[in-house]
Amino acid sequence: MIENLISSFLIKYKIDYELMPCDPDFADTDAFCENYNIPKENSGNTIIVASKKEPYKYSACIVTAKYKLDVNKTVRKLMGVKRLSFASADQTKSLTNMMIGGVTVVALPGNLDIYIDQNILDLDYIIIGGGSRSQKLKLPTKELSKIPNTQFIQGLGIPLTI
Repeated sequence: MIENLISSFLIKYKIDYELMPCDPDFADTDAFCENYNIPKENSGNTIIVASKKEPYKYSACIVTAKYKLDVNKTVRKLMGVKRLSFASADQTKSLTNMMIGGVTVVALPGNLDIYIDQNILDLDYIIIGGGSRSQKLKLPTKELSKIPNTQFIQGLGIPLTI
């Protein structure tokens, strides 16, 4: 079960976290923030990105809900591919064993690069997916650096203009 894998990973890497139960109907970012009164700047979206041509390459990226992922420039350059897009729900499930709305960077396949927006380190904490739509993980942002294959990237996210 994915929750056991995540728990083992958090213990193995000595990552300080708080488990937050979540109603699956409110797992998507906007609904989660509104229903649980969480600031969007502290809500992290884990997004799986895939190249469009075989052999497929994947990466995981985190930006806060105040940003959109710069897929076409920054991520494309980091991955070294010409064309890429957000992974489909099926690709995400197959790669991570997690559903959209619950994807986390914790316990991903070991060969997957993880890119995190540098701005997240300015926050006291971040709330990320917990591996399923029924839980989230709240952790001090410095704990993200304990996750293998993690790189903090300036300009990974583009501020949303609303």
